[in-house]
Amino acid sequence: MRVPDQSGRSVVVTGGNSGIGREAAERLAAAGARVVLTARDEAKGAAAVEEIRSAHPGADVELRLLDLADLASVAAFADGLARDLPHLDALLNNAGVMAPPTRFETVDGFELQMGTNVLGPLALTNRLLPLLLAASAPRVVWTSSGVAHLGRIRFDDLQARRRYRPWAAYAQSKLADLLLGRHLAHVADERGWPLLSVVTHPGFTRTNLQTAGASLGGGTPRRSPFGSRSPIPSMEPAEGALSLLLAATGPDVAQGGYLGPTGTFGIVGPPGPVRLSRRMRDDATAARLWHVAEDLTGTSLPSA
Repeated sequence: MRVPDQSGRSVVVTGGNSGIGREAAERLAAAGARVVLTARDEAKGAAAVEEIRSAHPGADVELRLLDLADLASVAAFADGLARDLPHLDALLNNAGVMAPPTRFETVDGFELQMGTNVLGPLALTNRLLPLLLAASAPRVVWTSSGVAHLGRIRFDDLQARRRYRPWAAYAQSKLADLLLGRHLAHVADERGWPLLSVVTHPGFTRTNLQTAGASLGGGTPRRSPFGSRSPIPSMEPAEGALSLLLAATGPDVAQGGYLGPTGTFGIVGPPGPVRLSRRMRDDATAARLWHVAEDLTGTSLPSA
């Protein structure tokens, strides 16, 4: 897939120091975009920036620290960006955590996956919407997962306080991302905003996401069941990032669309539109979830 010329566009890629975020950041910078790469770890983020600059001399890429599991960090990041940029053309909500074996909480008291994968991106999106709406054709891209098909939104126990199951919490968070992305698309249409809100999933892409979350709380990294010897078809990050890049730059992307691999089992192959289940099309649940998330994060959509 060829990324169209991105000259004059500014893009934020959360979790841009590794995996598909790292690949997307490099491809966008190589195409001429001004890329703000975010990371929680300064050393890892700086290394990614230097690698991109080495591969593409003159690339306009910078590191800014952001921890989506900390709403104060989200607010500080958004405030800093608003001071420094006249507009933002695209926000790629890519960073996340997968299936920690035990329940952890963010500094704000949210279950880690709900806080990092859902509430942090929602708060970031709301805070950056004025900057996005200052652009001529802005986009927000939300990263879901194939396991969203298995997700349920448990409004009676959204933070998994009564019962924590790693993969159920992860599936809930990824379904939530999809619902929030579709709800923002409806809001944009209703208000006449020129903003596209699009959801993607990377299929089965081999990144550190499979091991990082599973290793939390342990002394040594756990072996992922989806390692390099798995018989399940899989992709490298350069291929897995294509759905993200298509959503961010493609000329014919549908409002509220869901993009992912279109090959074997829907987990590998070229990116394109993929099927939405009935639960993913539940607009009432999406609207309710958006309002709950706004209450939890203390953020809201712009009034205009």
